[in-house]
Amino acid sequence: MNPIAVLGAIVALGVLYVAVPVMLDAYRRFRGTRLLTCPETHQPVAIELNATHAALRAIAGENQPAVEQCSRWPVHRDCGQECLSQIQDSPDGCRVRTLVTNWYEGRSCVLCGVRFATMHWLDHRPALWSPEGTVVEWSQVATETLPQVLSSHAPLCWNCSVAELFRATNPGLVIDRPAGRAAQHP
Repeated sequence: MNPIAVLGAIVALGVLYVAVPVMLDAYRRFRGTRLLTCPETHQPVAIELNATHAALRAIAGENQPAVEQCSRWPVHRDCGQECLSQIQDSPDGCRVRTLVTNWYEGRSCVLCGVRFATMHWLDHRPALWSPEGTVVEWSQVATETLPQVLSSHAPLCWNCSVAELFRATNPGLVIDRPAGRAAQHP
């Protein structure tokens, strides 16, 4: 056997079994939108970390992420990024998905009363019921307004959100029947 080929295979296995898992773990930890408090304004800000850069730096043992996007940019792009210390204090606690999932946990749909269990973010995504009585989908919520929205809106299950959106866009196609009464057939 060629010693160079053996050495190459050992290096490839080392990369495969050591570096790739480290990179994947760092990428998983640093991806996703986060809600932090800006140290300068003391207001909520939405940030995205550069997960790819963090994954590549993790191979060298560095664990310091960099902000890729912030809701205060481009005007305040040259800030000191002191907000990153909040991520080190609570890596998953400031992740928007974690905050919203924890908010739904143990609550019930405001319209049908179904209790929220497992969250389905890819399909059957829950929504919010506004104080005005309308459906608010998560794509309509700016991340930096999340604390205000969660304090003023109620949880709405996917089934009710679909039904209410249909009701709002097609009022002529909806027939409301009183609850608890069976339809009478001749």
